[in-house]
Amino acid sequence: MPTELAPLTKELRADIIRMIAAAGSGHPGGSLSVIDILAVLYDKHLRHDPKRPDWPSRDRLVLSKGHACPALYAVMAHRGFFPKEELMTLRKLGSRLQGHPERHRLPGIEAATGSLGQGLSIGLGMALAAKLDGTDQRVYVVTGDGEMQEGQVWEALMAAPKFKLDNMTLIVDHNNGQIDGHVDEVMPIEPLAEKLKSFGWETRTIDGHDLAGIDAALGAAKAVKGRPQAIVAKTVKGKGVSFMEDNIAWHGKAPNKEETEKALKEILSA
Repeated sequence: MPTELAPLTKELRADIIRMIAAAGSGHPGGSLSVIDILAVLYDKHLRHDPKRPDWPSRDRLVLSKGHACPALYAVMAHRGFFPKEELMTLRKLGSRLQGHPERHRLPGIEAATGSLGQGLSIGLGMALAAKLDGTDQRVYVVTGDGEMQEGQVWEALMAAPKFKLDNMTLIVDHNNGQIDGHVDEVMPIEPLAEKLKSFGWETRTIDGHDLAGIDAALGAAKAVKGRPQAIVAKTVKGKGVSFMEDNIAWHGKAPNKEETEKALKEILSA
């Protein structure tokens, strides 16, 4: 049962805080909001083999919101892509764990991301290639809600239904926060789910911290035929740390020693 992953998500959240604190920079808010989604995806749905990261039949994951890579690194370390001790090299000179994912540095990363709004187009190309090759690979793209403001996203949203890419799932980490403020104040995107539906995507809205709900939505998406799927996951930026939750100030800064200790205490005692 996905609820069995709850202890793991605590560990992953703690890893996120520890690595960003050690780096002295990073993005805790969006990493903590997306971690439950990535944990369920890797544990229950994404076909992968950490010992063979280039296995041709693997599914693909594109983390379009690349600044949240501490969450991805934490999950990948847990799955065995690299030693967990390496997490503490985040953003260090020469490290494979850069501040945004780099495909050619770290096996298991499918695309270099960080220039927001491009991940869905990259994933669309992967999904279309899989269709043309006649494979059963699935492609998952995780975006932030702030990057849904980008025009390129909507070009990809138009194209995926045209090619009937039912092997493609978009997951929007909808935490209503971006670097300049709340999304609904910077550039409103609502009604997001209705917009996605109108573009031809099979769309579900879920609680992005409900492990069972995430699992169910990802499972249901696999059964859809003839069109792409979108999951709008309502999340809380900084989820799990009281002074970071829904606080835009924690979009991109590292906690100091006292803040780190308090955050870890809250996460591990929850």
